[in-house]
Order: sequence, then structure tokens, then C-alpha cells
Amino acid sequence: MTRQIKIGKLSIGGGAPVRVESMLKIALSQKEECAAQCERLLREGCELARVALPSADLAESLAWLNGHTSLPLMADVHFDPEIAVAAMKAGCASIRINPGNMPLRGLGEMIRTAKDRGVVIRVGANGGSLSARQLAAAEGDRAAALFLAVKEQAALLLEHDFHDVILSAKSSSVGDTVRANTFIARAYPDLPLHIGVTEAGPGDGGVVKSAVGIASLLEQGIGDTLRVSLTDEPQREVRVGYEILKALRLRARGVDLVSCPTCGRRRTDVRKLVSLVEPMLSNLPDGTTVAVMGCEVNGPKEAKGAHLGIAGTPVGAVLFKKGAVVGEYAFEELPKILPAFFNGNEIE
Repeated sequence: MTRQIKIGKLSIGGGAPVRVESMLKIALSQKEECAAQCERLLREGCELARVALPSADLAESLAWLNGHTSLPLMADVHFDPEIAVAAMKAGCASIRINPGNMPLRGLGEMIRTAKDRGVVIRVGANGGSLSARQLAAAEGDRAAALFLAVKEQAALLLEHDFHDVILSAKSSSVGDTVRANTFIARAYPDLPLHIGVTEAGPGDGGVVKSAVGIASLLEQGIGDTLRVSLTDEPQREVRVGYEILKALRLRARGVDLVSCPTCGRRRTDVRKLVSLVEPMLSNLPDGTTVAVMGCEVNGPKEAKGAHLGIAGTPVGAVLFKKGAVVGEYAFEELPKILPAFFNGNEIE
């Protein structure tokens, strides 16, 4: 188990839940829009958001944003350690530096400021910004180069007796990402790891690539915090992150909706049943499992573990709780029956 660190009140590692992060996709110069995006992320359950700080000139905007949202922010800094110092002075409780483009020289003041202010530093290597020196040292192995990039700056921080560190190595390649993080976890078993597949892309492809990479690491016990990096609104990144954790039974946010893929045995239109059921799930407790099945084979028999379920029959659908049928109804009766069923009320 890794050691636990805190970004404000947010605990990471050391037995804390795997945290779900995102990143603001609006320039920091647009302060009001950034604050509004933070509020949308909070509603989705986002627990930490990175914000790009390309210049120290924007530190005033960062300070304003820190004062206008309760969402913990991590300043994302490249090239210049003085920008990292400006971020900390603007009130950021965490910063991310990129060892692929952040020079080792000049980090002393940054480390001293982080110590004085209790700031967490994430060393986040990225496959797209590895230096020629790092690639040469790894003999062209990009996963090994990611590990070496992280190792260089992690070693420097630890040598300065600085331990509030999160490590991260990401690539758009799932294989490189998994291998690099495996190397890091072996070398630094006590330091929390942030995981994700960078530049995963849009749509289904981005979701699948992220899920495969993140789940591969989490199944090995690697990863204390994650971000799903999609070409999409950041709120979707958060939703997908929670879905990955839900699928692995690591965290449960919202309802787990199980539905059959349908086949020639189906007794009803499962997609119509799903669209009928989905609006009624918002008031159910986190972790509730709801099953929507097309026939008597899948439901309630194969879905008997679901808290609540509905399955197609020749005349409509049966409703069941934990595998026990509680009633059978014609399809046209369902809009009137289902609200009471999903609210835990007795059904007539």
C-alpha cells in the first residue's frame, strides 16, 4: 500500500478510494467560464482538476479561481519551475511538473516553496514530451524512457527530503503506459500513482482505450488516482472514470444498470425498456444494481443478484427483486407501475 498524502482535505493513496480527476478545457484567462466548468465537474463527482498554467502572468487568474471553487486544483506546469512557484503562491495545493521538458536545474526554489506551503508535487511524464537524452538512455524503449524520466525527478525530490509526491507516466499507447507504470510501482511502492492513457481520443475508441489501460493497472493493484483523457467534455471523463471503478467493484457511484444484449429469444424490445427505466434511477442509492432483461432465461434467473429487475414476457414484463418475481404486467401498464417499483413502494 502506498503512503497517503493530502491535497487540501482530499486524501490520496494509503487506503483512500481511487480518486477520479479531470482537467479544465478552458483557458485560465476565461475565469468565469473556468469556475462554471469546475461546478459542473463537482456535480459529476470530480475530486481534483488540473488547470493549465502556461505563464506566470496568469497566476492572478489562478488565485481568483482558487477562491471561487471548492474543487481542488492542480496547476499543470511545463518548461519553467518559476511558473510552478507562481502557482503555489496563487494558492494551489498541488502542482504537476513534466520531467520530459522541466530542467533539473532550478528546481531547488520550487521544492523549498512546496515544503514551506505543504504543496503536493506530481511528477507526470508524458510519452509525447520525452527528451532525446531520455530515449537514448532507454535504447528507444518508450516505456523504459517514461520510467527513467519519472525516476530522475522523483530521485531529486526524495534527495531533498520531499515526500509529498505523486508519480505518473502516460502514453497514447496502452502497452507503453501499462509497462511504464509497472516499472514505477516496483521501484517506488510507497509513492501514490496517478494513472491514465493520455490522448486516448474521441468517442468509443477513446473510452475503450482508456478503460483497457486503466483497468489493466488497477487489476494489478496499481493506481491511486485516475483521469480518463477524452476529446470530449471533462464531465464525460469523470463519468467514464467512475464506470471503470464500478466495473472493477472499487467504487460505486450511481446505479449499476445491467441489461442483456438481446437475441432471438427476446420477448420485448429491451432498448425501449431501458429508455423507460433510466429516468427513474436517479433517486436510487449508490451501488444499487438494476437489471433489464429480454426474456425468462436472462431474467430473473441470470439477474437474480440484482436489487431490482424487469424482464420481458410474452405479454409484457415481470418485475423482480433479488430474483423473486413480484408481479407481471402488460407493457402499457409499466409507465404507471415502474415509478412506485423504483421508489421502493408497494406495487398494487
